[in-house]
Amino acid sequence: MSEPMKMLRTRSTVRVVIGDRNVKDFVVPRKAAQSVVELLRPYATPQSDSVSADEAFSDQYAKHGRAGTVLRGLRSRDELTQAKLAKKLGVTQGDVSAMENGHRSIGKSMARRLAEVFRADYRVFL
Repeated sequence: MSEPMKMLRTRSTVRVVIGDRNVKDFVVPRKAAQSVVELLRPYATPQSDSVSADEAFSDQYAKHGRAGTVLRGLRSRDELTQAKLAKKLGVTQGDVSAMENGHRSIGKSMARRLAEVFRADYRVFL
């Protein structure tokens, strides 16, 4: 005979997601989540110190284009070499290099393939 499952009380719990790349997902009691927020408050970055990605990467955008910079960043994030990415896409390593350096445009079909590999919106590559 199977045992009854414990029901999660959704009103008294909070979902906490930590990280962008290696996501850790927790469901914790609301009071515990509030305690964590209080512990982290001294480490919060003031909003005035933040800059947009366009501002932070303007030199890279000028050198490689926005799409190439995004491609290079996502490839680096996922720890893929150009050769490994090329194999996943069915193109040559030189093609990936050309896209990253802004020497080859990324068309809509390639953008969709890249989006599938990186689990991203294809429009970031256009």
